[in-house]
Amino acid sequence: MAEQTLGSFITQKRKERDITLRGFAEKVGISPVYMCNIEKGRRFALSDDIVERITNTLLLNKNEKNKLLDLVAKAQNSPTVASDLPEYINERDIVRVALRTAKDADA
Repeated sequence: MAEQTLGSFITQKRKERDITLRGFAEKVGISPVYMCNIEKGRRFALSDDIVERITNTLLLNKNEKNKLLDLVAKAQNSPTVASDLPEYINERDIVRVALRTAKDADA
C-alpha cells in the first residue's frame, strides 16, 4: 500500500463526508484550483489558519487532526515538525531531552 500523502488524506476525508472539491474549497475559504493543487500534491504550504479550517470543515477528531498536521509538515519537505509542536517542545526541557535521547537510540 502506498504511503499516505497530505493530498490523499484530505481527499479521502472529504469524500467520506460526501463533499465536492468545489464545495469543500468554498467552505474552507480558498479557491477550487488551490484546493485541487493541494489534493494533487502540487501545493504544500498551508497556513495554520487553512489547516484549522480544513480540520473544522472535515470534522476531524484529535487523531485525524494530528495526522493532518504531521502530513502538512512532511509535505513541506523541510526539517520541520507539525505546527502544534514547536512551542510545546521549546518550552519544556524534558521534552527536548527525551527527543534527543530517542534520536540517539534511534527509537
